[in-house]
Amino acid sequence: MADTGSMDVPEISAEWYRDVVGVAAGSPQPVQWFVGHATEAIILLLGALLLLAALSRRAGGPHDRALALVAPVPTLLAYAGSEWLKTVVDEERPCRTMGSAIIAGTCPPPGDWSFPSNHATLAGALAVTTLLLSRRLGLVALPLAALAAFSRVFVGVHYPHDVAAGVLFGALVAALVTPLLARVATGALRRRPNRARHPVPDLAGRPRP
Repeated sequence: MADTGSMDVPEISAEWYRDVVGVAAGSPQPVQWFVGHATEAIILLLGALLLLAALSRRAGGPHDRALALVAPVPTLLAYAGSEWLKTVVDEERPCRTMGSAIIAGTCPPPGDWSFPSNHATLAGALAVTTLLLSRRLGLVALPLAALAAFSRVFVGVHYPHDVAAGVLFGALVAALVTPLLARVATGALRRRPNRARHPVPDLAGRPRP
C-alpha cells in the first residue's frame, strides 16, 4: 500500500497510475491536447444527452413528465455526496505524491482531495440517469462516461481507484434515486388535475371558476 494523506492507496492502483501517465507523457501532442480538453467537454456532452433524454419524456404521461422533472436531481445529489466523501477520506492527489510528469498542466491545489473523482461521479450519474430516461441515448452516454473517467487518470490528476469509485457511486445514486423521485413526482402530477376538477369556494361561498 502506498501512503498518501490519510488513505493508503492500493499498490496496484498506484502502479496502473504510473503506467497510464507514462503512456500519456509519451503520446503525441495532438492526443494530449485532445484528452486534456475532452476531460471537461465530455461532462458537458453527457449533460446535453441528459437534457435531450428529459425533453423526449415531456410529451408523455405523468410518469414520463415526472422523470423529465427530476432528471437533474440525482446528479446533484451524487456530486454533493462525492464532495462529502472527499473530506472524509482526505486522499492526496497522485500528481502531488507520485512525482510523475502529467499532461494536465497543473495539479489541483492542496486540500482538493482525490477520492472519489468528482468528474467520474458526475459522468456515472449523468450516464445512468440518461439510460433510465432513454435507452438509445443511454447507450451512447455509458461509453462516454467510461472515457470521462479514464481521462482523469490519463491527464494525471486521479488514481484508477478514484475514478472507478466515482463512476460506481454516481451510477448507484442515479439508479436508486431516480425511480424514487419519479414515483413521488408522478403522484404529485396525478393529483393536480383532481384539484382543477374540484373548484375551491371563495370567501363569499361562491365556487371559483
